[in-house]
Amino acid sequence: MDAKVAVVGTGSMGSMALWQLARAGVDAIGFEQFSPGHDRAAAGGESRIFRTAYLEGPQYVPLLLRARELWRELEEETGFGLLDLNRGLMIGPEDSEPMRNVLASARDFDLPHRVLDGADMRREFPQHAMHGGEIAFLDEWAGVLRPEFAVLAAATAAQARGARVVTDSRVTDVEPVPDGVRIRCGDRTWTVEQAIVTAGPWTQRFVPAIEQHVRAQKLVMTWYHPRGGVADYLPDRFPIFIRDRGDRHVFGIPALDGGSVKVAPHASYGELADADDLDRNVAPADLEPINATVADLLPGLVPTPVRVSAYMDAYTSDGHALVGAMPGVDRVWVLGAFSGHGFKMAPAFGQVAAELAADGKTGLPVEHLDPRRFLT
Repeated sequence: MDAKVAVVGTGSMGSMALWQLARAGVDAIGFEQFSPGHDRAAAGGESRIFRTAYLEGPQYVPLLLRARELWRELEEETGFGLLDLNRGLMIGPEDSEPMRNVLASARDFDLPHRVLDGADMRREFPQHAMHGGEIAFLDEWAGVLRPEFAVLAAATAAQARGARVVTDSRVTDVEPVPDGVRIRCGDRTWTVEQAIVTAGPWTQRFVPAIEQHVRAQKLVMTWYHPRGGVADYLPDRFPIFIRDRGDRHVFGIPALDGGSVKVAPHASYGELADADDLDRNVAPADLEPINATVADLLPGLVPTPVRVSAYMDAYTSDGHALVGAMPGVDRVWVLGAFSGHGFKMAPAFGQVAAELAADGKTGLPVEHLDPRRFLT
């Protein structure tokens, strides 16, 4: 055997799985077609949101709380600054399902928060133009993550504890054999006892039994310059935010570079037949919807981006990830297709991966993410 566990892809989830395996003393090896911390997939783009009161449902809160603990442990272990809890605003119609989910998260788990009406927002966060019927939920445990640094930190920590990483070499096959799992990578074949597939946008290639439910999608991030100086958009004055208004779903992050504010849609810029097909160019016409949204909801920003970046993620047909046993494949686990909202929980999912490989089960609540749900 070349190792006890192989991790296929050391990006957002794979780097954390490798770190958790190494922490547990497991002989593990990671395979990465680029190198840890690259910007070609789901972890690119400088920043990601962390939040605890969850628009997608309170079932995620235990994973988020565990992730918060693990982010701090990874920072302490590596010396990387990864998570800045500058608070977060969830803005939307009071009677909408996302806002009900946020309020239920806070109620069920006693999360520190405040609920703000339009007058409160105009007084405390005038950067946002509020509309009738909208409220804001202020999550005190929300903030900003640095994704490329986080992936590099986890991979570095894993290697410091004895894990190996094979870089610049693509895995082309993960095949169960009588004595384990065979990994074909580059011009070499490796044999391990178990494999964890964390292939990000390339997940569809590895889940043939349910591939029709998984698609890579192009996503675009945009940064805007404040009209009257950046002071009101620095992290201490401008919490991260997510806003749902009609068919507009956007998120924003303060000016981490001291000059531009990230505001981007929670929306796909097109499905990809294959993750290798990503075109990182963005046509000006494609930016018209987000520019119009910025003009309407954040009038203090110039509604023409000063920076544009394309990346991608894998999405499932129901918008929730694949976490569990690979359907129809023995000794192989899959953590993928996080559908645009997985990075904040990555360390917790790394723990899940390590526990599944060790015991075939995990103490964290991931039943709703079982890949076998698509077989019924």
